[in-house]
Amino acid sequence: MKKDMIAEAQNILNDNFQEIGYSIPSKGLYPFQWKWDSGFIAIGFAHYDMEKAKKEMKTLLNSQWKNGFIPHIVFHIETDSYFPGRDFHLSKLHPESNLDYPSTGMTQPPVLGFTLEKMYEIATDKDDVLTFIKDNIDQVYFNHQYFYNKRDPQNEGLVYIYHNWESGTDNSPIWDDIWKTMNPPQYTFERRDTTHVNSAQRPTNREYDHYLDIIELAKEHNYDDAKIAALSPFLVQDPLFNSMLIKSNDAMINLYKLIGGNQEKVAQLEQWQAKSKASFNAKLFDKELGAYIHYDLRNEKPIRFVSSSSFSPLFAGIPSTEQAAIIINTMMTKFGGEDMYLCASFDPTSDRFNPEKYWRGPVWINLNWLLYYGLKNYGYMTIAARVKSDSIEILSKAGFYEYFDARKSEYTIDAKGYGGGNFSWSAALFLDMLEN
Repeated sequence: MKKDMIAEAQNILNDNFQEIGYSIPSKGLYPFQWKWDSGFIAIGFAHYDMEKAKKEMKTLLNSQWKNGFIPHIVFHIETDSYFPGRDFHLSKLHPESNLDYPSTGMTQPPVLGFTLEKMYEIATDKDDVLTFIKDNIDQVYFNHQYFYNKRDPQNEGLVYIYHNWESGTDNSPIWDDIWKTMNPPQYTFERRDTTHVNSAQRPTNREYDHYLDIIELAKEHNYDDAKIAALSPFLVQDPLFNSMLIKSNDAMINLYKLIGGNQEKVAQLEQWQAKSKASFNAKLFDKELGAYIHYDLRNEKPIRFVSSSSFSPLFAGIPSTEQAAIIINTMMTKFGGEDMYLCASFDPTSDRFNPEKYWRGPVWINLNWLLYYGLKNYGYMTIAARVKSDSIEILSKAGFYEYFDARKSEYTIDAKGYGGGNFSWSAALFLDMLEN
């Protein structure tokens, strides 16, 4: 069975890889290049086709703006099969945008530092991959510099996101209370995602009004970071986003030391790390909830919900041993019932939990992958093994879909996953988990 699944996963990745050097997440639904998808996809490719892994990374890095920003979607082709596309986002409004690569004016979790490190760990030809890293790591460093210079208005070492799409967890219940502070107009638009996927599994049109309204505000100010920080109704310090940044900082410190030289960059990365980890634990750890939480920077208040993002700091080595024990206990108590697969994307004990709807409850393989490595980092081998076996069991029963029901009772003989089929990062991260 696993041999068949390996072949299927590789076929999916090869099939979704485009001639000009990037992968689409899933045919039909997602026709462009996504930032954090590409990082995860490169890790999968590294196990059997390092040249494709390098091209995946290089094509994304080519889209970098003059200020270090890397966009969340790069519109390599012209198509009206996805909304909102290049003509809505208009990245060219920013004076330092990359005019060769039309894109969005928002970003996604910064996974590229640890992707480079994983590629090196996986590589059989270490010298070849280290040469590639030497040629490209400074662009990733420049991206991190952008975050700390432009996205940390209180100089805390915690960066903000200004749009829910930047979180990667697009329609999480975490954002519900922020939407209540807004009253956007009803926009006229034609959804494309719901022509591919059951609308019950996707955000509503009214939710899209909020999403589009934030983009319109950013466009009105030419995607100027200072104006967005001052005016966006959505301004959040996200534990998942910041964990990815901190993990990628660590990876770059390791890689720069391996390369040699670069003492100033290593010293800067170490300074960012010290401040970021201290602020993260002081501000985002909620002892009463037993979890890391999001912080609403616009309204200066914590957002006190537990989600799979609450456990992502394990991947970055942020919690103390004591904090790790607390959050893992919370996870197993709320998310780890015998009738559930680990790990639902939102608290299954909450009345906001929806096991079928995008980021409101389904299991996502990329979050499970982070959790798997995080649990291993802290020595929780039995629970890590369960996350891995649950992930593989879901994929074997439902196929390489985008997201999955957390309830074991839903896996009848003809069970399928939700969202896009033949989904690239599900295939890529399956390959990596199987190797470990």
